[in-house]
Amino acid sequence: MARYAENTSVSSERSRAEIEQTLARYGADGFMYGWDGGTAVLAFQMHGRRIRFDLAMPDRNDEAYTTTDTGRERAPAQAAKAWEQACRQRWRALALVIKAKLEAVESGITIFEEEFLAHIVLPRGDTVGHWMLPQVERSYKSGQMPPLLPGPDERGDS
Repeated sequence: MARYAENTSVSSERSRAEIEQTLARYGADGFMYGWDGGTAVLAFQMHGRRIRFDLAMPDRNDEAYTTTDTGRERAPAQAAKAWEQACRQRWRALALVIKAKLEAVESGITIFEEEFLAHIVLPRGDTVGHWMLPQVERSYKSGQMPPLLPGPDERGDS
């Protein structure tokens, strides 16, 4: 199956700018972008919530970029071009996801918190999804419901 935007010519920078413009159009009141190692971080503020997407970027040294489909080593320029294409594809996909989520909220299909739940940033900096996924796994294994979000005393707050 083909990946969405796998052959896009839209630069990563243009996709990030499109995301920022989309967020502004739908009412975001804050936006930031940065990167940490192999992860791009995009965050925004909207509806009184902070939302963060941690976008794992492809590894430049992955064989998918350094070798051809027939197993031959790619020239450095060709490897860089293949890697950049993969980066462009990921940014296009993120732009699509964010736009679709915002439109679903705007159209009344869902509400903001439900649509962005996994990406809501909790007070100590992790996201709901990052915090909940291990608990969901334990719940499936044990058959027991996970606890609610930690209260102030459980986070070390007073």
